[in-house]
Amino acid sequence: MQRRRLLRRTALGATTAVAATGLAAPAIAQSMPALNWRFTSSFPKSLDTLWGAGERMARIVAEATDNKFQIRTFAAGEIVPGLQVLDAVQNGTVEMGGTASYYYFGKDPTFAFGTAVPFGLNTRQFQAWLKFGGADQLLNDFYKTYKVYGIATGNTAGQMGGWFRKEINTVDDLKGLKMRIGGFAGMVMAKLGVVPQQIAGGDIYPALEKGTIDAAEWVGPYDDQKLGFNKIAPYYYYPGWWEGSAMLHTFVGLDKWNELPKSYQTIVRAACEDAGTWMTAKYDADNPKALRELVAGGTKLLPFSQAIMDASFAAANQVYAETSAKNAEFKKVYDSMAAFRKEEVLWFRVVENTFDNYMARQSAANKL
Repeated sequence: MQRRRLLRRTALGATTAVAATGLAAPAIAQSMPALNWRFTSSFPKSLDTLWGAGERMARIVAEATDNKFQIRTFAAGEIVPGLQVLDAVQNGTVEMGGTASYYYFGKDPTFAFGTAVPFGLNTRQFQAWLKFGGADQLLNDFYKTYKVYGIATGNTAGQMGGWFRKEINTVDDLKGLKMRIGGFAGMVMAKLGVVPQQIAGGDIYPALEKGTIDAAEWVGPYDDQKLGFNKIAPYYYYPGWWEGSAMLHTFVGLDKWNELPKSYQTIVRAACEDAGTWMTAKYDADNPKALRELVAGGTKLLPFSQAIMDASFAAANQVYAETSAKNAEFKKVYDSMAAFRKEEVLWFRVVENTFDNYMARQSAANKL
């Protein structure tokens, strides 16, 4: 008798669950409209990591919505040039785009903080500042004035100092040098006598080849090797003090973002985060092999001198002070970053740097 009652209850529960599922499905379908958006990138397809993050994000969104939300991806130049992604999203030419926010430094220097600033945060510190230091809200309050919503979508991690036609030993060697380096870093380099040039990734090689520029920085060994800079400029310097890390963003038209169902917003954010993790991991995996191949092929790998590093640090602080005095929005974000950086660097000195430096010594001694 007790067993029969239990079986009846189980059957009733299963029937109720089926009924509930049947009722829920149309409701879910109604909340998932069919959308077809376009995404334009600042990067060519040959840069498979920077470009690939956008493709990965679009694929995840499609899979998570049972193909209801389709995002077509376009490389730099297919719809608009690589440095016009923000404008294309802002004016509605496309719904979204993948770019580095510091490309738009000319509109307002505050854009630099979305990607990288000289002697700023490393990759993990940047992520912590975004999620727990208030940076995500600060940046989106700023982006809102340009009618876009920004979502962090990957970090290249620490970058190299770039490719030079001639050896750079002293600060004086930088004077008059025409270098592909843009945004805030370009202003700092200008203090040291460099003539900065902002050029999209796909256009750097011909500019270096023709002698339009004397030096160029891009990302790191994996991408730099693909772009072939080692064929033209033999000296490869490190570190890229202007980019201790470099965050990429997906910009979405603000009105379009606000019109999305909450479920779609959550899916897009999650897809961007996944693509971002993939990007950083891929660079960490691919850069070592590429650097070995470059050095084996004749690239001269050199550190910036202590004098150049110190002069650059002083120049950066001077530009921070000058820009903060003229731009209240810049000062607000800079003050947040600087305070967060101070605490993070102090913490990293205790354990992260100690461990990394010890392992670096073991590597130098060929013990790994």
